Amino acid sequence: MSKAIYILGGYQSDFARNYTREDLSIFDLFAEGVRGGLENASLGPKDVEVAHVGNFVGELFTGQGMLGGFMGHVHPDLAGVPASRHEGACASGSLAALAAMADLESGRYDLACVAGIELMRNVPGKDAADHLGAAIWVGEEAEDATFIWPAMFSGLAEEVDRRHGLNHDHLAEIAQINFANAKRNGRAQTRGWTLTDEHFSDNEELNPVVEGWMRRHDCSQITDGTAVVFLASEERARAHAKKLGKPLESFARIKGWGHTTAPMLMDTKLTASQGQDYLLPWTRKAITDAYGRAGVSGAEEIDAIETHDCFTINEYIAIEHFGITAPGEAWKAVEDGRIAHGGSIPVNPSGGLMGIGHPVGATGVRMLLDASHQVTGQAGDMQVEGARNIATFNVGGSGTTNCSFVVGVDA
Repeated sequence: MSKAIYILGGYQSDFARNYTREDLSIFDLFAEGVRGGLENASLGPKDVEVAHVGNFVGELFTGQGMLGGFMGHVHPDLAGVPASRHEGACASGSLAALAAMADLESGRYDLACVAGIELMRNVPGKDAADHLGAAIWVGEEAEDATFIWPAMFSGLAEEVDRRHGLNHDHLAEIAQINFANAKRNGRAQTRGWTLTDEHFSDNEELNPVVEGWMRRHDCSQITDGTAVVFLASEERARAHAKKLGKPLESFARIKGWGHTTAPMLMDTKLTASQGQDYLLPWTRKAITDAYGRAGVSGAEEIDAIETHDCFTINEYIAIEHFGITAPGEAWKAVEDGRIAHGGSIPVNPSGGLMGIGHPVGATGVRMLLDASHQVTGQAGDMQVEGARNIATFNVGGSGTTNCSFVVGVDA
């Protein structure tokens, strides 16, 4: 990292809400996030120098593009603030954060608003699934799938099984851990759900097959939501800390980042990784780049992880790509409990995408916010004791856009 970037605060909407049923629009969701973030960070609209918005398919779900133009309607003092929208499928929020960081590192600006947003519960589930299919190579893959993304990630599970062997019981345990973690999270979509062991079994009524390896509770949720963080240069963060009477060290810092873009086609990715240690080498590189920039040697210096469990198999693979286990051995971390909330390296203490929900454009920003809460001791019932460094992984497509961050506090 050439220059330090601090997280001054932020906001997450309640992911259990259905904004359409409340007769609210995507603008209402956007405004709630920005206003809530300003209040949480003790900032005023005039403090914001630049804004970056992460959103995947606002046009398909709502007919609305040009989301940066909402800023001046949130508050008159935000009119004129330069704003950009960023798209990388489910990693759109992380791309917005990376762009904001580049603005701050260049010295062009000193304080940025990063807003991730998706409104998705306004259409039937099958329509939502089809809209999200814009992140495959349309017309080139998943042509025979009824549900595009469960089918794509079932294919990934098949490849794991072919290379190393795979037991669906381990995927079910990942789901159980994440749904249980979501019970601790007052903003999680599934916090009020009642699920029994049978909901994670091969019970065809409670947990039917969606596509191939993927059953209902192997899949994350269709969610409305926004997440916002305010990022600042060290000079600006120091001034803000002084104004609030806090030490600079009370703010979380983005210590490292990684970003890769793999070929879009799943078959191309898997062919390229034949004979290699890692199934998705571009995922591994994004994570190890974040480690390297943060000055940490690997997972042994990470206290918890927020990862992209759009499907259970994606978390299973991430366990290996973070280096929690060797390739082909993720099952060991599931069985020995180290990824559970009280384990040595909890994964998704928030509940993850499965438990908290997955408003696509907001997910990467939400991960940064949750990571900042963990390392500053503000995670409430989700708190991982003694957390100093949290790693995140946010992916768009089938391992296409890969973004990873290490968030921590200075000793």
